[in-house]
This record gives sequence, structure tokens and C-alpha cells, in this order.
Amino acid sequence: QVQLDEWGGGSVQAGDSLRLSCVASGRSFSGSSMAWFRRTPGKAREFVAAIGWDVAITNYADSVKGRFTISRDNAKNMLFLQMSTLKPEDTAVYYCATLGRWNPPSGNFWGQGTQVTVSS
Repeated sequence: QVQLDEWGGGSVQAGDSLRLSCVASGRSFSGSSMAWFRRTPGKAREFVAAIGWDVAITNYADSVKGRFTISRDNAKNMLFLQMSTLKPEDTAVYYCATLGRWNPPSGNFWGQGTQVTVSS
């Protein structure tokens, strides 16, 4: 079992930046691949970005490639998502998750989510 807690969401203007953070507890964080997903009302949760346990591998959804950067600090059991040049279509609840599968990406354990709202 693992517990994930995210924070850092908020309401911003298009073009602004936000940094989401997630802290993990309850299992070996450093040995787990991690990911961010997001969901908008009426839509299925979608993959945003993933990072391998050793940081060597990352993967991004095409819609965020070049604008978002996923990173982690294994010493602090933390996962981050740096979001730049935000667009209104990035508005969603963002979830931190342990990655159960790379292709297609799927999560095992989930945080409670943090709301990101981008206005034009």
C-alpha cells in the first residue's frame, strides 16, 4: 500500500506556470515508476507524464510535450510536475500515481488530486 498526497494546483492565466508536488509514503518510492494523470469533468482520466525509478526514462503525452517537465527526488519521496505555458485546455484535476504499466500508461495507487484551472 502507498499513500500519495499532491498539492500545488491553483487558478492561473494562460501562459503562466505552476509546479505540482506529490509526496509518497508507505512503500519503496525509489523503486517505483511514477506518473501524473489528469481528468476533466465528463472525460476519462488521461496520462500526462511518467518517470522511471532511476530518472533515466521519462514519457510525456503529446499535448504537454515541451511544456511540462516531470522530475523526482528519491531522497525525499517526492514527485514533481513543472507546468509552463499553461493553456485553458490544461484545466483539470491532476493526480499523482504509481505507474503500474508503461504502455499504455496506467496507475496503481492514486492521490486525491489537485485542481488546476487556467483561464484565457
